[in-house]
Amino acid sequence: MAKSPEEEHPTKAFGWAATDPSGALSPFKFSRRATGEKDVRFKVLYCGICHSDLHMVKNEWGSSTYPLVPGHEIVGIVTEVGSKVEKFKVGDKVGVGCMVGACHSCDSCADDLENYCPKIILTYGATYYDGTTTHGGYSDVMIAEERYVVRFPDNLPLDAGAPLLCAGITVYSPLQHFGFTKPGMHIGVVGLGGLGHVAVKFAKAFGVKVTVISTSPSKKKEATEHLGADSFLVSRDPDQMQAAMGTMDGIIDTVSAVHPLFPLIGLLKSHGKLVMVGAPDRPLELPIFPLLMGRKIVAGSCIGGMKETQEMIDFAGKHNITADVEVISIDYVNTAMERLRKADVRYRFVIDIGNTLKAA
Repeated sequence: MAKSPEEEHPTKAFGWAATDPSGALSPFKFSRRATGEKDVRFKVLYCGICHSDLHMVKNEWGSSTYPLVPGHEIVGIVTEVGSKVEKFKVGDKVGVGCMVGACHSCDSCADDLENYCPKIILTYGATYYDGTTTHGGYSDVMIAEERYVVRFPDNLPLDAGAPLLCAGITVYSPLQHFGFTKPGMHIGVVGLGGLGHVAVKFAKAFGVKVTVISTSPSKKKEATEHLGADSFLVSRDPDQMQAAMGTMDGIIDTVSAVHPLFPLIGLLKSHGKLVMVGAPDRPLELPIFPLLMGRKIVAGSCIGGMKETQEMIDFAGKHNITADVEVISIDYVNTAMERLRKADVRYRFVIDIGNTLKAA
């Protein structure tokens, strides 16, 4: 007979979980494994709320199992390390992002791209090596193998830094991989939400010209004055879009809703690249002719490997890049999920786990 979540492992843990596709989160007792020789255990202080969490608690992607403890933007302070841990010690500021395991033998793992391993183990709602279910950061304690733990620079605040573990690496990796970091380049960012606002900050830190592309004219002041974008395009304004055709070297598209790609491809110069990092729940229509006329590319990118994630956090520390966050208590989490569904957040909710999560 299968053990209950509370009895699976020796260390008691407490968090909030969804128990069915309604997505409602409530207090939940479970357990974490004992600290292995390569493991890092830490007290969770903050956890960001990613749009993926909303999809997963409601089983909108069809892969959720319950009970489900979400959260993959997890930060805190190390309380214990295994005997073979080399990079961390008790008291260090650390984080865990979207994954906690992989096969470590495939080409992707060998290239420090564990995120593309076919046997990737996600931080929550997945099956770990020992057959138990992984639980995320809406909880008081976290444990992960050293390889999947990121060190936080001392100057990077944990609350506003937490979302970088998902949103940050999701935009940093394609900026790097597709060469969108050369000063003087012109890069577009589609959508000014949790991903988009961080993409603007990273791109500006690389020294490139940034244009925000949005359906909302009301976001122009925010994009240019607060976030430092060089220009702003209203994608529903045909005159603005026509004037900007053929001006961009690359575009990072962060939008998760179904939207037309044809106007975006038109903004690219010849050999330009449109990189999708949002995840619409239905297929998009891909016009081929405008790709042919200019040898343009439509690509995708998903988070990043652990080596690159550490590089991203170090870069953020050096350039003082953080997410714009609204810090909330754990008992506000269901309201926050409803607000997130309506895009009523600037730009990322972060749960104050350390001060507000109390075991019953």
